[in-house]
Amino acid sequence: MMTKRILFLLLLAGWQQVTAQSLFMPRNIRQAYDKQTRSESGAPGSRYWQNKASYDIQVKFEPATNLVSGSETIVYTNNSPDTLRLLNFKLFANLFQHGAIRNMVVTAEDLHKGVSIKNFKVDGTPRTLSAVTGTNMPVSVDDLAPGQQTQISLDFSYVLNENTHIRTGSVDTGAYFIAYFFPRIAVYDDINGWDMLPYNGVTEFYNDFSDFQVAITVPGNYQVWATGDLKNRQEVYTEPYLQRIADAEKNDDIIDIIDTTDIRKGHISPRKAYNTWRFDAVNVVDFAFATSNHYCWKASSVEVDPVTKRRTRVDVAFNANHRDYFDVIGYARATVDKMSYRFPKWPFPYPHITVFDGLDQMEYPMMVNDNPVANKASAIELTDHEIMHTMFPFYMGTNETQYAWMDEGWATIGEWLISPMIDSTIVDNYGMPNYNAIAGRMQDLPIMTPSNQLTDAYMTNSYPKPALGYLYVKDMLGDDLFFKALHHYIRTWNGKHPQPYDFFNSMNTGSGKNMNWFWKNWFFDNGYPDLAIEKVSRNGQRWDITILSKGTKPVPVDVTVLFEDQTTLKLHKSIECWEKGNKTVTLGFTSPKKISKVILGSTWVADADPSDNVKVL
Repeated sequence: MMTKRILFLLLLAGWQQVTAQSLFMPRNIRQAYDKQTRSESGAPGSRYWQNKASYDIQVKFEPATNLVSGSETIVYTNNSPDTLRLLNFKLFANLFQHGAIRNMVVTAEDLHKGVSIKNFKVDGTPRTLSAVTGTNMPVSVDDLAPGQQTQISLDFSYVLNENTHIRTGSVDTGAYFIAYFFPRIAVYDDINGWDMLPYNGVTEFYNDFSDFQVAITVPGNYQVWATGDLKNRQEVYTEPYLQRIADAEKNDDIIDIIDTTDIRKGHISPRKAYNTWRFDAVNVVDFAFATSNHYCWKASSVEVDPVTKRRTRVDVAFNANHRDYFDVIGYARATVDKMSYRFPKWPFPYPHITVFDGLDQMEYPMMVNDNPVANKASAIELTDHEIMHTMFPFYMGTNETQYAWMDEGWATIGEWLISPMIDSTIVDNYGMPNYNAIAGRMQDLPIMTPSNQLTDAYMTNSYPKPALGYLYVKDMLGDDLFFKALHHYIRTWNGKHPQPYDFFNSMNTGSGKNMNWFWKNWFFDNGYPDLAIEKVSRNGQRWDITILSKGTKPVPVDVTVLFEDQTTLKLHKSIECWEKGNKTVTLGFTSPKKISKVILGSTWVADADPSDNVKVL
């Protein structure tokens, strides 16, 4: 017969299991689960939806005046269950508008009146627009019922920033990276409805998956690199360059498509006053392009999928005066290879990736805008970090504005792991000093704090803290189970809009383990990591090292034992050793040798106070 005490303990254990699985969920997110657009399993719900737009854009860039001008037609499909009575447009170039609210410094010379919108029509009917200050432009429309489409057409223009390069703008006289140049319809989703959060310069972006047909007109002596596939090669390249590009697409070797001799001769493109480059991109979240009249171009390709034999072309366009860029093509190619086979072990999803020698450190679908750097390690770390963003956020469609950690955290762990694969001498601790310095202070807010509400903690919450969370889970699960879980998440949500709970639940489902104890502690709760060596004891040849968790956040335990004969022993326990809420853990081993010193910690184990991490015997 079951006693009352046993029954009580069973009920208590069941209650503890339920509470351990509970993650706080705000009301606006909970309603999505109630409406079955998302599910507790981590998969999209039976009523999941997302809207879609197709863009047909003609854009012209005049380097002499920095004028960006064009026209576009947008076909927008309302797949939501709601009747829409307005469309919110994003005018990201209005970051440089007089009177716009921003948290980045813009020189007075780069301020303008805002993006000019003319000939705005909805289904062929002209609409008068009100003046817009800032990056949101709500426009009232006739009722757009569920399942219906509407067509928007408009002309736009603005002057590209010359002096203040914030992810886009002039690089030098004759080189330009042009992003966020076209008016676009904002995301309308099942969580918040219309995305009305302004772009202020620090937080990044949240865009719908869309289809693009873009015609880019530039002076005849300029080349263009862009998101998407170039559809009219024969019209914009002369024969030698067509052959070199074709060779690069099927070759592991690095090929000089354009070198300084080619630039001097000037026979790269047909000799016209202007050339128009036509690109198509399907189901991507953004479109960007770069153009130059004096950049070299190196290219190669990688077989990214051994099953289909699909290859990705890797391009680097750069100023020949920047000597570090001659090696970036190798780092970029290696990154695509390592991403496909080592981490995250997912075939690189796009047909090409271009690293452009610019003035920022920023990513776009199939494009990277990277500044020159001083040394090899920095070049590798920057290159692989930005290319890693191809998967997160572009393949996965996350909301960078609110949850920067859902992409920057993955780019950071990718940088940590891939950099030493390219050069074994690299120990990349990007972000770790920042987190160790801020951990446990009042500025150190939980990772789940929306990114647009952060100031001091923006860097640590976006980069090292989530990257550590991913790394610790990888360590706890082991590679096989970790990649099984991660690939389940990728397969379930690519091309959609996963939110944090979708990630947590997908990883739980994919691994077959409820890891909410860790998600809650690392992502939701306040607190900080702080381990200390409590004691080292010996009983004959048996040594025991007891580690105390003085902080509240679980981190792996890495111990280096130095013996008197100058040999060493490494001991390790994953975060799983803290799952029960215990405050100490003991690492034991047998050895006849005498210990001279014990050192606690390693590169990626955060510790707010390392002063108690060394014990001399």
